[in-house]
Amino acid sequence: MDKTIITVATTGAWPTKANNPNVPMTPEEIAEDVYACWKAGAAVAHLHMRDDEGKGTMDKNRFAKTVELLRTNHPDCDIILNMTTSGDLNATDETRQAHLKELRPEMGSYDCGSMNWLHTSLFLNPPAFLEELGQNMQAWGVKPEIEAFDPGMIANAQYYLKKGVLKAPLHFQFCMGCANGIPGTMKNLVFMKETMESLCPGSTWSCFGVGHSAMTMLYGAVALGGHIRVGMEDNVMYAKGQLAESNVQFVERARRVIEEFGKQVATPDEAREILSLKK
Repeated sequence: MDKTIITVATTGAWPTKANNPNVPMTPEEIAEDVYACWKAGAAVAHLHMRDDEGKGTMDKNRFAKTVELLRTNHPDCDIILNMTTSGDLNATDETRQAHLKELRPEMGSYDCGSMNWLHTSLFLNPPAFLEELGQNMQAWGVKPEIEAFDPGMIANAQYYLKKGVLKAPLHFQFCMGCANGIPGTMKNLVFMKETMESLCPGSTWSCFGVGHSAMTMLYGAVALGGHIRVGMEDNVMYAKGQLAESNVQFVERARRVIEEFGKQVATPDEAREILSLKK
């Protein structure tokens, strides 16, 4: 495929202004950042929200305000919005889904299994929640982005596909180099890709690398025919010893890599076609 989708993950649930003063935190900052990244070439924006203390929150009103600001101030922006369902480890099953029900974004994250998180806490995605979320996303017209932190989560997706909780074609986000997840190496990326192709043929995929694996995953995704996610959710450093100036900086680098490889950056509408979305 000659078109490569760039997803920008602007904020995440963890990095703060103390880590990098350029991390967008408020709905106003996030909306403007998403618009700037769209102009730079991002086709998808993966959204997290923060509360007044800078902590991750699933407050549906903050999601709504961000969308309203983006659509009102920049009506020409047709970027695909992909909203997290995992922005707060203390959220309930209901609050993890309320914004999807109300706002009906084109995409939402679907973390396909539970794991230890950063050696300090549990990232819980129990079977009952995953079944409810998958069925609700189908009813609400929200395409799941299946976030896989290890190959077992790909097997989980296959199970839920067979059960009808998920609907083909699936789209995976391989989360590489996260603490307690699969390390971000080329060997592991190839393994994740081959596992997906074996268990869930016909699926599309993207990936990102945390920390020192970021560049390996960027080049690897482009070379292997996948798509790529960049942004300060995953890395606040642009290079070793160099804080990122903005999320646009990450998008612009991804665009250069894609174009130097002889491919083209997908527009939002081209991404919709690749991902089987309805505008």
